[in-house]
Amino acid sequence: MTDEKKTNLAENTPENTSENKINVYENFSYVGTKESIAYLLNDVSNTFNIGAYSERYIWDVVKIDFTVSAVVNLFTSAWDIINDLFLSTLVDNTRTRLGKFRPYLLTLQIPLTLLGSLYWMLPVFFPNTSATFIPKLIFYFAFNIIQETAGTAMGLAKGGYMSTITPNPNERVRLITLAELLSGYLGEDMPRYIFGALYDLINNGKLDMQLSTLFITMGLGCSLISSAMTMYFFFASKERVPQSIERPNVKEGLKAIVTNYPVLLMCLSDFLGGFAIGSGENNYFIDVFGMYSLITIANAPSALNGSISYAFVGPLRRRFSSKALWVGADIFGDVLSIGYFLFGIINKNYTKMIPMTIALAVREFIGKWAFGVNKVINADLWNEAMDYCEWKNGYRMEATTSVAKGLVLKIQGSLMGSVRSLVMKKIGYVQGLEIGTQSDRTKFWEFALCSAVPMVTGALGIIPKFLWPLTRSKRNQMYKDLAVRRKQTIDEA
Repeated sequence: MTDEKKTNLAENTPENTSENKINVYENFSYVGTKESIAYLLNDVSNTFNIGAYSERYIWDVVKIDFTVSAVVNLFTSAWDIINDLFLSTLVDNTRTRLGKFRPYLLTLQIPLTLLGSLYWMLPVFFPNTSATFIPKLIFYFAFNIIQETAGTAMGLAKGGYMSTITPNPNERVRLITLAELLSGYLGEDMPRYIFGALYDLINNGKLDMQLSTLFITMGLGCSLISSAMTMYFFFASKERVPQSIERPNVKEGLKAIVTNYPVLLMCLSDFLGGFAIGSGENNYFIDVFGMYSLITIANAPSALNGSISYAFVGPLRRRFSSKALWVGADIFGDVLSIGYFLFGIINKNYTKMIPMTIALAVREFIGKWAFGVNKVINADLWNEAMDYCEWKNGYRMEATTSVAKGLVLKIQGSLMGSVRSLVMKKIGYVQGLEIGTQSDRTKFWEFALCSAVPMVTGALGIIPKFLWPLTRSKRNQMYKDLAVRRKQTIDEA
């Protein structure tokens, strides 16, 4: 059956009002092969970048002073809060023939790609300048403000769009699982691995190339490729969850936020967990051992279990509630982090390359068995919360709810981003030093900041997870009711 025929059939599927029959949405596929491939490519595009090295880029290539970076984070976040409130209302009140979200996605992707290109050109615009060079700091500040505004509109639209591609919750999980499982085989992490290897070769004098050249080349290249995959997805996919004909006002939007208990719990969990203070493992391996590629080597043995773990998603979702899986994944990860940290402090193992590479490999090998479930559950819980809003209030507020969820977190994130910059300064990190020459004290704290410290400082985030309200029976009833309502909305439209 062609995609078009499937779509037409989906749009004319009769409602199922019998309590004894299974929800019609659980029996019907809305997304065809072409759109599934586009969904997969979009998932690849989300991580087809060298964003994992953005800190090294700002610290050691562009060279933005830590204190200035902290101040820029505060100003950018303040502006982000202001434009979030305006843009979320704009998006949630949009009704067009293209849909609610697609107009923003189709018109903003290319300008954002061009804007992002300027970020990777900073070493060309300001070569060999100090960390406090005023013109460079002004450009950096202005760039962050502009990108934040356009990126917010894009992010709100894309976040809402992903929950409206199919009204079938089981098909939604299938798409998430398929994308997460196969995207790795399509090279979503390839830029990170290639860049890591080249980065190590340059830093160890094995490759005659400037770091700035490497960042510019791979940054621009990845940006263009990922943008092309994303645009294909926007053109090939459709919105299938109907919006209410009447546009919700601001008061209704605030009501949706207050009455959407699942979103409140997710927001609270993220807020409490957001106090985690950490510095990525990549910084630790680069500054202590001088080789990011060790992380790639350590992850290699666990690559297969990460793929196999997706086979557990279906059986575990049938056996356990979303709440149990959400909580269990958190506890499982914390236990592994504790073990990794304790091993590192024994006999100062954190300073020894081979033991720590093996320890990381063991941690990742065990942790990857929960990888698939963790990925799918975290993504689907948000979609479930959006459906809960529609069920509870009669309309969807994806953008406004997303802003509400992110508002406090952005204020907190701004504060914690500034705190993190100051923490790096406090532990004695010196910008621009030769790789591997930071002080012993700095090396220890970089290890602690990628293992025990973020786990301890963000531990309270698990508490709201125990309060998730959608039991299995309540969730089934919600989707039965929504099936009837959406059919009525389509008929009225």
